[in-house]
Amino acid sequence: MVDMRVNWHRRHKEGLTAGDRAADTLRNGMGSWPFVGIFIGFMALWAAVNSYVLANSAWDPYPYILLNLFLSMLAGLQGAILLIAAKRQDAIASAMAQHDYETDVRAAAQVEMLMNMNAEQLKLLQELREMREKS
Repeated sequence: MVDMRVNWHRRHKEGLTAGDRAADTLRNGMGSWPFVGIFIGFMALWAAVNSYVLANSAWDPYPYILLNLFLSMLAGLQGAILLIAAKRQDAIASAMAQHDYETDVRAAAQVEMLMNMNAEQLKLLQELREMREKS
C-alpha cells in the first residue's frame, strides 16, 4: 500500500518557493548545536581580539557596542525567520489534518459498506437456516 502522506509531503516540498526553502534552511541551521558552538566561539574570539590582542587599537573596545548592534540585528532576523518557519509548519499541520480527515471519512464509508454487506450475509444465512429447518 502506498503511503499518501509521503507522496503529499514530496509534492508539497517541490512546490515551495525560494523564500520558504531559505527560511527552512536558516531555521534548521540556527536551531542546531553546531550553530550554538560556532556562535559561542565567535563571541569569545571577538572579545579576545578586542580586549587582549588589540587592546590599544581595537575596532570595538569594551563594552563592544558594535557587537551589541550585530547581536540585536541577528536577534531581529532570527525572530522573523522563526515566525516564517512556524507559519509554514502550521500550514503543513493544517494540510496533514485535512488529509487525515478525508482518509477517515473514506474509511468510515468503507466500514459502513462492509457492515451493510455483513448484515446482508447474516440475513441470507438466517434465511438458509430457516429453509433447511423447514425441509
